[in-house]
Amino acid sequence: MIPGAALILLCQLAGEAVAHATGLPLPGPVLGMILLLALLLLNDASPRPVGDAFLAPAADGLLGNLSLLFIPAGVGVVGRLDVLQANGVGLAVALVASTLIGLVATALTFAAVARLLHQEAEA
Repeated sequence: MIPGAALILLCQLAGEAVAHATGLPLPGPVLGMILLLALLLLNDASPRPVGDAFLAPAADGLLGNLSLLFIPAGVGVVGRLDVLQANGVGLAVALVASTLIGLVATALTFAAVARLLHQEAEA
């Protein structure tokens, strides 16, 4: 578990370093996740891949305790109820609108991919 967790944290650290050094408008953890994906793709293409036993224990541990990672955010919201009260309507509108936009984008993407797959099946 420790080597897998170390690799995940090193990818996150590298992502943070790249984001800070380049000023990219992407969070460091997102860049680290992209780096980890690239490493996994290279691993699959290598003649002697490391295998699932390397990252699986660390990933399972993180996923098993994922709900704990939301506690600081919840405490932060409760600690700033004055901001929530002042901007509650705007936040609610933004939350509903972004959810609807995400659902519409997902439905349109699904329809487009289904249409493309149907065209390929007919050809």
